[in-house]
Amino acid sequence: MNISTLQVYEDEIQSLEKEIKMLTEEYECNQHGSFTYSNGKTKKAMKTIKRKFQEDPKQYYSSPDLKTQLALLESDFSFLMNFTGIWLKNYSRKLLEKSEIKTSYKYRLSGNCQSVPFQLEFRLTEENQSNKNGYAAVTDLNIIIESEESSDLSMLVSRVEENGNLLLFFKSLSCFSEWCEYRKCTLAHFKNKYPNIVALPEGLSGDCMILKNTELPGFELMIVWKIHVDKDGKVVPVLDFLSKIPMPVLENKTFASDMPPWFRSLLHVLGIEASIEAVIKSLCRGK
Repeated sequence: MNISTLQVYEDEIQSLEKEIKMLTEEYECNQHGSFTYSNGKTKKAMKTIKRKFQEDPKQYYSSPDLKTQLALLESDFSFLMNFTGIWLKNYSRKLLEKSEIKTSYKYRLSGNCQSVPFQLEFRLTEENQSNKNGYAAVTDLNIIIESEESSDLSMLVSRVEENGNLLLFFKSLSCFSEWCEYRKCTLAHFKNKYPNIVALPEGLSGDCMILKNTELPGFELMIVWKIHVDKDGKVVPVLDFLSKIPMPVLENKTFASDMPPWFRSLLHVLGIEASIEAVIKSLCRGK
């Protein structure tokens, strides 16, 4: 393994370390938010990442050969991909220009963030270290999201392609992907728990849940769960409540009209799962 290949791995590790730091700060700021969620795996990973990067970085250079150094870097790289949920499947770098002042490369990346596949192509121009005012600039950025959720990320993709902020892209994509996984798990949970009441017309990857009561024919409640990403990369779950009331069920009209504002109030107090549970139980009591 030559020195240039080893340098590529080191550059990627440094880039991912910066991303981990940003994600860690976001997690610590938002862990008490009304819409955030956590689990034992995340907490354990947070403790591990802090301990891991406090170790002596000289270990990579004290190894007797490049093969051992590469194994250490690959181990750290695998750990970071597991932690962030961002898995790179293909990677290439091509030298475009090199002078005493600057060096330019063309990068191609493809992979998955949780269940969301992506492709990136961009040009990275770096000033040589001899220049005290050295910088690195990302240009000619092209992002492709091959997923049903691509429309939800369109504003973010347009903004990042314009300003070249790859850190913002991966930070927001990671958060968006986690919310998609959480939504899928939540829909599956209620479908399994209430199979005769809950229907998922778009499947587990969809964004809506229909609630029916077999003793109230034609009476339906729908929970729509969107995941909004604005141009600044802020990821926010947006839930709405709709109802369908047939004419023969007029006695339940007040119940259905009161449900949307009641549901939105519950979201801020109980969170998503408890609010959906409350709606289902209310529907059952409305027999």
